[in-house]
Amino acid sequence: MRELADYRSEFPILAETTYLVNHSLGAMPRKAAERLAEFSRMWAERGIRSWAEGWWETPWRVGDQIGRIVGAPPGSTVMHQNVAIAEAVVLSCFRPFDPGRNRVVYERENFPSVRYLYQAQPELEVVVCEEPGEIAARIDERTLLVPISHVLYKAGEIQDVEPIVRRAYEVGAHVVLDCYQSAGIVPLDVTALGVDFAVGGSVKWLCGGPGNGWLYVRPDLSETLTPTYTGWQAHARPFAFEEEMEYASGAARFLTGTPNVPAHYAGTAGYDLIEEIGVERIRESSLRQTQLVIDLADAAGFEIVSPRDPARRGGTVTIRVPEFPAVHAELEARGILCDFRPDAGIRLGPHFFSTDDELRFAVEQIGDILETGAHARHIGAVALH
Repeated sequence: MRELADYRSEFPILAETTYLVNHSLGAMPRKAAERLAEFSRMWAERGIRSWAEGWWETPWRVGDQIGRIVGAPPGSTVMHQNVAIAEAVVLSCFRPFDPGRNRVVYERENFPSVRYLYQAQPELEVVVCEEPGEIAARIDERTLLVPISHVLYKAGEIQDVEPIVRRAYEVGAHVVLDCYQSAGIVPLDVTALGVDFAVGGSVKWLCGGPGNGWLYVRPDLSETLTPTYTGWQAHARPFAFEEEMEYASGAARFLTGTPNVPAHYAGTAGYDLIEEIGVERIRESSLRQTQLVIDLADAAGFEIVSPRDPARRGGTVTIRVPEFPAVHAELEARGILCDFRPDAGIRLGPHFFSTDDELRFAVEQIGDILETGAHARHIGAVALH
């Protein structure tokens, strides 16, 4: 078994930076460039024959690899461009909405892209819960969908999903679990959780890059629901070019148009590493290193926004210090890549290839910046990343 430190050579950016922003954009594996070169070679040398030689099937072949990471059975997970599209496909299954069951319930800390989708539907009544613990209590017979986050993005807090799923099941509502901040860093079994749908992407802990969203559909539902947000790849015989829609079986019926083939090729480099190491082993390393960050921040007198309880902590530690947007800008100028979120603080996200010395260095630099006032030159001129 390879030591985790041995994987550092797989990520070119680690030679130039202290990379602690994997909760936002996971470091690119070296082999992603090779996979993209393979896509380019096929396009250049095989041309249109590439569709039959692997391109067309990438949404479900790559989807199955994601499925293995998140506990989904084969044939239940497909790739999409992003979570907004995946959730829009799910939402389209229930049109026209029943006026007696048109309520959507989620937490205030839900990711904005998800919130915007449901807010934009005038036929839906959106219920926003101030605290995650309120969600189960707010689900009733009028509830259609419960689109929630497994790990809350600002503080990195793991949400207790089981009581929410149980309550939704009791009243006939459907849970859409956003696993963007958990897949690849927190052990996850969508089958065991019993969620109806799960969505996520590969930009973060999966190190799969942009354009690789994914959608899991509970197998029994995939045979009964008919999405109205659809396209020719969801047809049972797409190359027959028939005039009327006949849905494919399984999760393939939740596809839309032509797939994002180059993104799928690039993404598998990261998924291969996650599968090789195993999420349980990654989680063990993450818990130890996030605790180290907390201990270092405590010693420096910094405020911790993330959960201290390891059972509730995802892969991110959020630290709040004075003028944290400007402090973040100075960290970036020093080659320490992290990020911040409004009303939260600086987010540090080590991954399996991070070293303890990098974490010590990052926290030391935060202290140095505050002590010397080096962040003052960035105040008023910072931008979100």
